[in-house]
Amino acid sequence: MATKTIACIAVFVLLQGCSTAPRFEKNFGGSVRANLAAQTVDPRGAANANPASGIDGPAAQAAHARYQQSFTRPESAATSPLLNTLGSGQ
Repeated sequence: MATKTIACIAVFVLLQGCSTAPRFEKNFGGSVRANLAAQTVDPRGAANANPASGIDGPAAQAAHARYQQSFTRPESAATSPLLNTLGSGQ
């Protein structure tokens, strides 16, 4: 009798995970679609043949060059009094 009871409980517990329609299936991917829609300013923007306005070519090229050069310059060292104050334990 105890073996049948344990077997029935085990079968019942194992069948709890089985379902014909998972709960997540209804809204699966909804958050991703909502985030993509929130990030889209103009869905038809790719079809726009007009160039972007706001900055001319030479200015954009100079800004891009400054941006790229900012990664090649060495960082400035911290001032020595600050290091001496922190290192002396005062």
